[in-house]
Amino acid sequence: MSEFQPIRTKSDLALLDDNEMLAGYYSGLDGSSEPGTDKSRSFWHGWRNGHVDRGLAPVDAAQSQLAREVVGTYRGWN
Repeated sequence: MSEFQPIRTKSDLALLDDNEMLAGYYSGLDGSSEPGTDKSRSFWHGWRNGHVDRGLAPVDAAQSQLAREVVGTYRGWN
C-alpha cells in the first residue's frame, strides 16, 4: 500500500509538478516497482498512470473519478 493518497480532483492535480509526473509516468511505463518515500506524490501519480497504461494494473476508482472530472463522461457516438 502506498503512503500517498490518489489524486481524485482537478484542483488536486493542479498542485502536482508536471516534470515529476512525466518522470514517474515513464518509470511506471517501464514496469518499475512502486516508488517509495524517496519520490514525490507527483512522481507517484505519474507512475500509477504509466503502470496502468502499460497494462500492469487495472484502472482504479480514483483514476476513474479524476478522468470523469477532467474530460467528462463518455456518452458514445450519438
